[in-house]
Amino acid sequence: MEVEGALKLVGEMGVYQIYLSFLLAVLLQWFLVGGAAYEVGVSSSVYFGGVLIGVICFGQLSDRFGRKPVYVTGLALEVTFAVMNALTPIFSMFLITRFLVGVMNGGMSLVAFVLLNECIGSSYWAIAGSLGSMCFAVGIAQFALIGYFIRSWRLLAVLVNVQGAGVLALSLCIPESPRWLYAQGRLHEAQESLVSLGRRNRKKFTSFTLRPRQKDSTHSANIITIYSNSILRHRTLVMMWVWFVCSLVYYGLTLSSGDLGGDIYLNLALSGLAELPAYPLCMYLINHKRVGRRRSLAGFLFLGGGSCLLIMLVPGKEGSGPLSVLNSQTLSLLGKLNISASFNIVYIYSSELYPTCVRNLGMGVCSMFSRIGGIIAPFIPALRSVHWALPFIVFGAAGVSAGLLSLFLPETLNVPLPETLGDLQVTSYRRLETNGELMLHRHEEPGAFTNGSSEEEEEELDVMMESQSLL
Repeated sequence: MEVEGALKLVGEMGVYQIYLSFLLAVLLQWFLVGGAAYEVGVSSSVYFGGVLIGVICFGQLSDRFGRKPVYVTGLALEVTFAVMNALTPIFSMFLITRFLVGVMNGGMSLVAFVLLNECIGSSYWAIAGSLGSMCFAVGIAQFALIGYFIRSWRLLAVLVNVQGAGVLALSLCIPESPRWLYAQGRLHEAQESLVSLGRRNRKKFTSFTLRPRQKDSTHSANIITIYSNSILRHRTLVMMWVWFVCSLVYYGLTLSSGDLGGDIYLNLALSGLAELPAYPLCMYLINHKRVGRRRSLAGFLFLGGGSCLLIMLVPGKEGSGPLSVLNSQTLSLLGKLNISASFNIVYIYSSELYPTCVRNLGMGVCSMFSRIGGIIAPFIPALRSVHWALPFIVFGAAGVSAGLLSLFLPETLNVPLPETLGDLQVTSYRRLETNGELMLHRHEEPGAFTNGSSEEEEEELDVMMESQSLL
């Protein structure tokens, strides 16, 4: 039996995994959003520079040393540096601690997302990821309200980061990722982690034994591993551009909210709340067998990019033209809604495209390009000086191009999660019953990766249903 099958016995999304989802959602809503709530001037560039370094380093560290120790260490250092950053009176020390906050923030949040996903069944990744994204959107609106009453950024920073100590204390009880342990060949520890999850879920399950896998180059995995593998190289190049575009358009439209006129705090709150309708729709579509991850991502990118491109057709003055009912504010919020859904999907989709042995590293590489998009985003609204609609043309063209490229990626809905590099060559699945135990037997054949036919997917679902009957 492999980890995915064992999770069906101990609980794919039981009481304890729901607790983990809410814990990390609070981390996103209060801690991570708040960490960026008082960025101004040069500190913004320093912060995002740190995030860029963090997502690269933490991905490799967690793939080598484990998810939990890297996550907990990053969270502890994040709290420490953030409080120092709020209290220091020296500007040079402020920039140094701000950079270190960015390093810990970017790396720790990425590892936390991967750790959560690897502790739950892959069929529930969409729900867990969307929950975190919804809390992030609520956090934007909530901090707009808090910022209205607390104008001192130092007080706001201390208020946010002292709560990180509570999250840190709760995080110490989180088990190590069973998927990571399994990919490292530490079967006994992986089984103990799964049993611990089952007990915390109060599940009654039969005994199970994890099946040893064929040894793979998991311990030497690095950035060269990704680009030397043709399948991973293709996926990574496409996802790097998609992540870059999602970040560029998302933060570009968010930063443009101040140009909408009216109260800046209200505009920022509306910008966050505009994202909320996207997530329930996103959760439904990516799990629908006729849509899935790939088509949902491409569709939202097309709609987001198209909304931005339509802005250039809006008349300069209200009250004239056939499209006067669609003003730039409405189309901008529509674009924000769709790009938020794309950003949510890209986290979930990327996690399923990479095998466990390089998942954090691959996510780190993609997230690195996301941060580059975030660094460039503040400069795009300045193109208004050339033409008032030029920033939205850039956002729209980028969104449409990313949507086209995403269609060249494989679908991952109802496809078993790859654990090692060898799993990327899997072309089919069949049932194998050994000693009364239901298992998946994978046929590894040379050639490019394919998702299998619909009949193979149905047989895979039959195996899932029979495993579920063991509960």
